[in-house]
Amino acid sequence: MHILAADPISRLGIAGQLRGSREVQVVADSDPTATVVLAVADTVDDVLLRRLRTLHRAHGMAVVLVIGHVDPRTLLSIVEAGVSAVVPRGEATPERLVRAMRASGEGKAELPPQLVRTLLDHVGRLNRDVLEPRGLSFAGLTQRERDVLELVADGLSTREVALKLCYSERTIKNILQDLTVRLNLKNRTQAVAYAVRNGWI
Repeated sequence: MHILAADPISRLGIAGQLRGSREVQVVADSDPTATVVLAVADTVDDVLLRRLRTLHRAHGMAVVLVIGHVDPRTLLSIVEAGVSAVVPRGEATPERLVRAMRASGEGKAELPPQLVRTLLDHVGRLNRDVLEPRGLSFAGLTQRERDVLELVADGLSTREVALKLCYSERTIKNILQDLTVRLNLKNRTQAVAYAVRNGWI
């Protein structure tokens, strides 16, 4: 892993803390073997978010953020930038950092409970205030699409689904066709299986 810090004291301090760990090897910023970046900051700003986003997207690195203060309004931006673990600066013991880096390296998330609650509140508000009024959801399905798939999953024919939902058969066929094309599936059976597997219906 490599360390991203605004000042050399923070960088050297973290490197010193982790020196005794057998699980972590600190490498130079340019070393291509690094799979995790440990970013240290007091607060989150646009410059930090851009750097983290680049490291995550362009280089595929998992991101652990050691932060002094997290403004709840920046939480979605932090997650969008690729941060999978957040460690409050006051809790950044070597053991905690290693645990967070291990989890991130394995594709898992590690957030303090209060941040998880804040993130869930943000997601709920986004779903309620932005997506639902437009007939959308995080699953990428509209309510109408979910209704159709649920009835198809119950074994109803296209005609029966149309009657039940008060649509024409052509509308139901179009909905199913759009779904299979959008999800890159072969038929309605695969669409139902895909939706069930992803917990959409």
